[in-house]
Amino acid sequence: MTDFERSLVKSFNRFFEKKKIRGIAYRRKQHRFSSQFVDILVDSFNPDFYLAIENKSLKTSSADKLYFSQHFSKTDEGHQVERINNFVHRSGRRGFLAVELRRGTGRPRKAYMIPWNEVMERYEKDEKGFSVENIKKFPEIKRNSTTYKVKQTMEMVK
Repeated sequence: MTDFERSLVKSFNRFFEKKKIRGIAYRRKQHRFSSQFVDILVDSFNPDFYLAIENKSLKTSSADKLYFSQHFSKTDEGHQVERINNFVHRSGRRGFLAVELRRGTGRPRKAYMIPWNEVMERYEKDEKGFSVENIKKFPEIKRNSTTYKVKQTMEMVK
């Protein structure tokens, strides 16, 4: 589990605890010969918080775009975007792509929450991916020093 994934899971669980919402965020254990559909699952009786979140991290000093061809995998079972879309559709979850922009030494990381339907729309139009500027147009996942705060982000994407 990456630091970004760990931080988001903790942030969701803190949010649920503080708001007294019945919900839990977790990362399924990945085994060597089995694939996971998404990085983070969030379960709740509240449909606003029944989520599937794929996480990507982008080093902005070496990449100006999150590419479908480079940053998502392709296997015998198909492209990762298609596999995630199938999982989101079949599970009834709300899907999101959380993108962390690592901006280099001395500059804080920033993360953004992109609704999965936006990802699919670009993918189906054969667009290459999301530029950093495109990513910044989506709701930011606020950060307090080293911890992400999902509260305001989840209110924006309801």
